This record gives sequence, structure tokens and C-alpha cells, in this order.
Amino acid sequence: MELLAEHDLIFGQLLDVTEPHLIERYNRALEAFGLPRTALDRFRIDMTGFSPEIAEELDDPQYLDPNAVNRRFIILSPAQEGLPVVHTSFSNTGSLMHAFFDANRRAIHAVTIRDVLYGEIEEDVVRVADIEDLLSIQEVTFNVLSADDMLGKAEELRKLSDRLIGVPGAWRDDAMIERMVELVQQTGDIRKNALVPDQVVFRHDAFWSGHFGGIFVFIDDRTTTVICDPKAPGFRRSRPWQVSYIALDDHARILEFLQRTGRIDMPRASWIERSGYLDHRIDMVLSDLIRRFDPDAPFDRLDAIWLQTWIHRNARAVAEHGVYPFLQSAARRIAADGEFPLDEADAEHRFLLVRAKPDHEDCWLVSRLISTLVPEDFVSRFVFDKQGFYAAYETYGTDFRAHAVKTLVETYLRDKRAFRYRLYGFQEDRINA
Repeated sequence: MELLAEHDLIFGQLLDVTEPHLIERYNRALEAFGLPRTALDRFRIDMTGFSPEIAEELDDPQYLDPNAVNRRFIILSPAQEGLPVVHTSFSNTGSLMHAFFDANRRAIHAVTIRDVLYGEIEEDVVRVADIEDLLSIQEVTFNVLSADDMLGKAEELRKLSDRLIGVPGAWRDDAMIERMVELVQQTGDIRKNALVPDQVVFRHDAFWSGHFGGIFVFIDDRTTTVICDPKAPGFRRSRPWQVSYIALDDHARILEFLQRTGRIDMPRASWIERSGYLDHRIDMVLSDLIRRFDPDAPFDRLDAIWLQTWIHRNARAVAEHGVYPFLQSAARRIAADGEFPLDEADAEHRFLLVRAKPDHEDCWLVSRLISTLVPEDFVSRFVFDKQGFYAAYETYGTDFRAHAVKTLVETYLRDKRAFRYRLYGFQEDRINA
């Protein structure tokens, strides 16, 4: 993973924590969670407060996610809002954190001037034993605390202020006035600085969960669709009257569901030719073919002439594998007819030709699903499913790892937003992408 770290492909764009008072605040949050204090004088954190350095120090990558549910968070600075989430069991952790920051920006700014905010994103379950536990999560509540009890003191001051204004003669209560003065010295004027979060309950919409090998949950008006390994506990047994289950290896049914619900763009020239999508897929398929059939190939010299020579020399293996010829045929068909009828393709090849509909609210989740089903495209896997990419990266040889890093640096990292717009049609930004 060192090569990934050198190029900010893992644990990149995090916030450096070096100031002693911030380290002390972080330690107080750790102690509140029952964890040891850090001895580090420098570490980095993501949007949730997760630190890869502290995870290594504690020898516990789950220290803020001990049960892979009810995720903990530590907020030292409002600047965390713009950071990625680098460790999570749910795909929507980033969007939930962003919603919390967006709804409570004034309070977060005010409290973190003097204190640290920490707590849990509480779901309706404390442990995930089967699919039913995941389906029962319909909303989450941010249970927010502060090390110096700034929130509690602000709430107490608010109540005393209300009593002072609303109760006749309350101004004669010297003890109350003295307490208010004491609290004001600690919290400041709460009429100008809101210290109590305005919104802490948020809806838990469609999501991916890392439980049971990875589960995709899509929510429509009258039904919920679960896509996962059929060996997952509760598959087809949890709420069968309400939930539709699709096996992760059933490409035909998955595509039918995504097409029927309007979540994918079908293979048409209107977007494929403009985006270069098929050219990208062909490059990815070829590099994966070479990795599998010729692992000692010089991946640092994969130019067009070398690739054509390799294809000719390995024509039989390429033909038997079938994917490269299929993509070439699809590209010619789309150029000639303007589209490609997916029912003419093998089920396992169809996801090579489609993408998530960019304007659908589930476009990131659908893209993650597609990248899972097309593992040859390590670039898309990195963009939408970093956990899956990192797991695959561990299986690559040294030379192919260097090739993957070079490709990502020269394509995606060069201009992330432009790359996502050109290839996938995404116009909006995303904090953890």
C-alpha cells in the first residue's frame, strides 16, 4: 500500500492534526469512548475523525466502528466537512456526515472554537446478525456530546434565560444570575453563537453495506430490493412480502431491475461516443487480460503498437476469453446503428456497456454495483468502490500495481470532476470521491 500512499490514492486529502490543544481534545474524545489516549504528536483525520495513524497505533482499524454499526465520530474542526471518508461499513456515511455538517454548521463552528464534538451515528440496531437488521435501519440519530460539556452548558443557559424572561421576579434570584454569568463565561453569548445542533435525525436511504460480503439496498415507493450473496443470513427470508432479493451473480435480473427502475443508461451512441466509455472499457479489459495471461509483461510500455502485437500473438487466448472481441463488435454496432441491443449479449457482458443514469439519486450506488460486477475496470472500481479496489490491488503483481497507480494518477487524479463528468456524466461533486 506504500505506493498508493505516495500518490494520495489511499488516505489522501486528510486533515493534519499537530496542535497540542487539538490533540488533547481528540484524546478526551478517545477516553470518552473507553479507548487509550494517543501518544502521537501528529496524525491525520478524515471527515468522521478516523485516523489511519491512530488505527495503526491501537492496532484496531475499527476503533471508531467497533460493531460495524452505530459509527462513532470525532469533530475537531469545521474543515472536516470537506474531507473524504476513508473507513466505513456503509456507503452513505459520508452523505450523512455532510447532511449533519450542513444542518448544524453554526453550532459546529461555535463549539469547536473551544471544544470537541464526538458521539455516535445511532441506528435502530446495535449489532448486525442478518439482513433484517440492515433493513430495520430507516433513520439515524446523531448522539452528539462535547468533552467540556459545552452543549449541556449551552442548553442549561438557554433554559435559565427563558426562565429569566418568562418568570416574573426571576431576576431577583441571585444564585440563578450568578450561574448564568458563570455559564456565559464558558459558552459565550448563545444568542449570537448557537451551540446546540439544530438537526440530529436524518433518513437512511439506499445504501451499500460491507456486511456479509457486501449488500446493496435500493428503496422504491412500494418495494425494497436487496442485491447480495445468496448465502447472506436472511436472504429471501426477511420480509419476503416487501423485499425483492437478487443474487449478486444474477447479472440478467440485476440489469432488468436497474433498467425497469430507470437507474441506468442503455448503450446508445448519444452518450457512449461522446464519453469514450467503450474505449475506456477496452483499455481496462486488455490490461486485465495481459495481467492474467502474461504477468511478466512490461506494463510500463503498454502503448498502442505493443498492445496490437500482444493481441496478435495471443489471438487464441483473447478469442476464448471473448470480452475484447465482444467490445469491439459492440463499438462497431453502436457506431453503425446508434445503439446495441443488450439481449444479444451474454448476461455477464452486459454491464460492460451500461452506466448509472447520472441524474438519478442513486447514481453513485448504482455505479458502485456496476464496478463490482466489472472488476476488470480498476479505474471505475477505485472511483466508486475503494474497498473493492484495495482488496483487488493486494492480489496484483508488483508491475501491475505500478501500472494501476500510473493509470489512476494520469487519468482520474489529474482532474477528478472532469473525468467523472466525461466518462460517467456526473455533474455534481461528492466529498468522499
